[in-house]
This record gives sequence, C-alpha cells and structure tokens, in this order.
Amino acid sequence: MSGRTHIKRFRARRDSVPAARHHAEHVLTEWRLGGLIDDTALIVSELTTNVVSHAKGTGDYFELGLRRRHSTLVLEVSDSYQWRMPELRTPSLDDLSGRGLVIVDALAAKWGVRPRDPGKTVWAHLAIGQGESP
Repeated sequence: MSGRTHIKRFRARRDSVPAARHHAEHVLTEWRLGGLIDDTALIVSELTTNVVSHAKGTGDYFELGLRRRHSTLVLEVSDSYQWRMPELRTPSLDDLSGRGLVIVDALAAKWGVRPRDPGKTVWAHLAIGQGESP
C-alpha cells in the first residue's frame, strides 16, 4: 500500500490541535499503521501547536499532510507564516516552552523545514517498521 497521500486543512486555532491529532490517528488506522500512531500523534500535536502559537494573524488555516512512501511515513504541517523558520534549540530547565522540535527530533528518522509561497512546511519522516501491515 505504498504511495498513499492524505491532506486536510484545519483552522489555525487551539481546538484544531486535537482535531488534527485525531485525524492523523484515523488515517493511520485506515492505512494499517497502528504502530506509528503514538509517535505520529505526538509529532502532529507539537507541529500544529507551533502553528497555532507562533503563526497568529498570518492566515486562517494550516494543512496537515500524511504520505506513505514505501517504508516511510511523511508528515507535513504547512502554514503561511514566512517571517521566521522554526529552529531546533536547547531550552533551559527554566524555559516554559521550546521543547516541541526537540521532541520531533527525538521521534523522527529525520525532519526539516522548507519555504513555500507564502510560508513554510515543517516535515518529519517516520520509518514504517517491519511489524506494520503492508
């Protein structure tokens, strides 16, 4: 079942974070990728929270893309905020935020950011394990 793609648009507001997470869980269940649900849900939560928290006033929507490409699940969160690209940083113990990309970095096989017009897409790859259904 290689080559599947699903993209959904969400309003850029706080209640869209759990909605996007639940949507990703549903799609992965349909694709028989249950072993990736927990990591995917956490990555989707972190990336969509970043959009809602940092991209205010730049657009009404963000998109969540899920792609199955051979042995890789690709997650993409796109928004129209183009003035600052996310960067991995090491928060201090006293910082109240700033750990989202640290979590993404720990869970994903690889991740990155690419510009788009307007805005950016933050993407993460998760390896589809041998225990997953084909």
